[in-house]
Amino acid sequence: MPNETVAAPARHERQEVTGVVTSAKMEKTIIVKVTRLVQHKLYRRVIRVSKKFYAHDEERRAKAGDTVRIVETRPLSKLKRWRLAEVVTKSTRAV
Repeated sequence: MPNETVAAPARHERQEVTGVVTSAKMEKTIIVKVTRLVQHKLYRRVIRVSKKFYAHDEERRAKAGDTVRIVETRPLSKLKRWRLAEVVTKSTRAV
């Protein structure tokens, strides 16, 4: 038994979500609002559900209003568990 090799467990597939940057005022951190459509359990009506995610933006590429793709990562702080993958579209509004 000493020569047996134990295979490491497979890595968790990282989630990816797309949303709109609501705030880019912090150092290397952006807040991304992700909106999805969900059917109401009782009334069967399709409703919008939004959630905010704190994401790490090392190069500060994202600005408020940009559409971005974020990827799940290890905990970086109390609230940050996501990392900026790419800026999908830039905001057209003047800052």
